[in-house]
Amino acid sequence: MTSRRATIGQVTVTDLRVNAGTYDELLLPDGTARPHAAVLVDTLRRLGIDELQARQDHADLDILTMGITFTVYSDGRGIDRAWPFDVIPRVIDSEEWKHIEAGLMQRLRALNHFIEDLYNEQKVIADGVFPADLLTGSVNFRPECVGAHPKFGVWAHISGSDLVRDHDGIVYVLEDNLRVPSGVSYMIENRLIAKRAFADVFEKHSVQPVDGYTDELLELLTSLAPAVNGNATVVVLTPGIFNSAYFEHGFLAQRMGVPLVEGRDLFVDDDEVVYMRTIDGPQRVDVIYRRIDDMFLDPECFNPDSTLGVAGLMRAWRAGNVAIANAPGAGVADDKVVYAWVPDFIRYYLGEEPILANVPTYRCMYEGECEYVIEHMAELVVKPANESGGAGLLIGNRATPAEIEERTQAIIADPRNWVAQPILSLSTAPTLCNGSIEPRHLDLRPFILTGETSYVTAGGLTRVALREGSLIVNSSQGGGSKDTWVIEMPTPSTPAALPEQE
Repeated sequence: MTSRRATIGQVTVTDLRVNAGTYDELLLPDGTARPHAAVLVDTLRRLGIDELQARQDHADLDILTMGITFTVYSDGRGIDRAWPFDVIPRVIDSEEWKHIEAGLMQRLRALNHFIEDLYNEQKVIADGVFPADLLTGSVNFRPECVGAHPKFGVWAHISGSDLVRDHDGIVYVLEDNLRVPSGVSYMIENRLIAKRAFADVFEKHSVQPVDGYTDELLELLTSLAPAVNGNATVVVLTPGIFNSAYFEHGFLAQRMGVPLVEGRDLFVDDDEVVYMRTIDGPQRVDVIYRRIDDMFLDPECFNPDSTLGVAGLMRAWRAGNVAIANAPGAGVADDKVVYAWVPDFIRYYLGEEPILANVPTYRCMYEGECEYVIEHMAELVVKPANESGGAGLLIGNRATPAEIEERTQAIIADPRNWVAQPILSLSTAPTLCNGSIEPRHLDLRPFILTGETSYVTAGGLTRVALREGSLIVNSSQGGGSKDTWVIEMPTPSTPAALPEQE
C-alpha cells in the first residue's frame, strides 16, 4: 500500500495493484495496462500521488461549487451531502460497448413487450412461459392499467440497468430499474468534472460523449405526446425538494428547458385534460416525465392520502389526453423475481438468444430452490424482490449467524418476496483512497431510452464501493462514483479521432 508523499513521487506498478482472482477494468493481472486504458494508466504513473490528490481536491471543490448533492435518509437526518466522486475514470473499449449496447436495447424491447402483454392479452401466461401465481403476488402490478395501450407499445421509456463484471470478464445484468431510475444527472456532471481533471488525457483519446442524453430524452418525451395542435408541452413532475433525487429532477428540467412542477401545479378538468397553473392562466400539459412512484401519482386511484400527485391523472392518461413516462404499471417488470424470466421473454417475444446474461438466480417461491437457498445462504447474496438502493440485501459470507437466521425466517414467511444469487467477485478499478491508489469494486448503470427508437448512453454511471473489500456501491451506503469513458481505439489504417466535443 502506498502512503501519501510529502513531495511529488511516481506511482509504481505495485501501487496500481490487482486483487488476486479479480478482473480489473484498467489493469491486466500482472499490473500492466489493458490496451484501451494504456494512456490513462501511463498518466497515473507519471503524475504521482500528490498531483493526483491535487486533482481530486479540485474535483471535490467543483462539486461543492456546483451544488451537486444527494440526500441520505437512512441515517435519520435527511441532509444533503456532496456527491462522492473518485477522480480516476473507468475505461471501456468501444467494441465491447457495442455488444453491451445491443444487449441492453434487446432486453428493453422484450421487457416492454412483456408489460404490454401482461396488461392485455397475457399470452405469456397462457403459453406457459410466465407463471400466473407470480403475477398474483406482484406488488407492482396495477389493475388500473389493464387494457391500456401506451404509444409505441412502450411502458418503460427511461430505464437504468445495473451491470456487473465477474472475475471471468463476463458482463452480467444484475437488475432492471424500470420505475423511476435515477443517476443520469450524476453521469453527466461526472464527465464535466473529469474533463477538467484529466484534460491532458482527453487530448489523446476519442471518448464518446454523454451530454447528448438530455436532447435525446426531450426528443423521446415529445414523441409521446397525443395528437394536439402546436408544440407539445412537457413537464418534469417531482415530489419536491425533500426527495433524495431532487437535484436530478431540477437538473433534467433545466437542461431540457421544460417546467419542473409538483402535483399542486397541475389539475385535470372535466374533459380529462391535464393543465398546468401559470401566471398567464392554465396551460395544457401533453407529456409528464414523472419522478413519483405509482402509489402517489393519483389519489383517486392509488393512495387517497397522497398530496404529491394529481387527482384524475389516471383518467386523463387512460383517455389518451396525456402521456406519462414511465407509464404507470411499468414497475411490474421491475421485480427481482420477474428478472429471472427476462432471458425467456427475449426468446419468446423476439425469437432471439439473449446477448447479455442474467446472474444465475434462485427463486424462493419454488420449494427446491428455496431449500437450496436456506442451506447455502452463507454462499449467496439474498435480496428482497422490490426494494432499491441495496435495502434488505444480505451478503451471506459477511452475515452473522443471527442475520442468517433472521433472513431464513423471513424467507419461510414470504418466499415469493425473496431471490438469491451467487456472490460474484465484482470487477475493480484503481481508486484514490486516503492518499493511495487501491482497487475497489464497482458496477455500471447505463441508461436506456425506449420509444419508437432506442438510445443507450455511452457508458453510464459507474458506482464504486469506496470501503475496502465492500461490494455495496450505493451512495446511500458509503459508495461513490467515477466517470465512465467509452474509448474509440484507433486502428493502424485509421488515424486517431479528434477528442469529443461537449
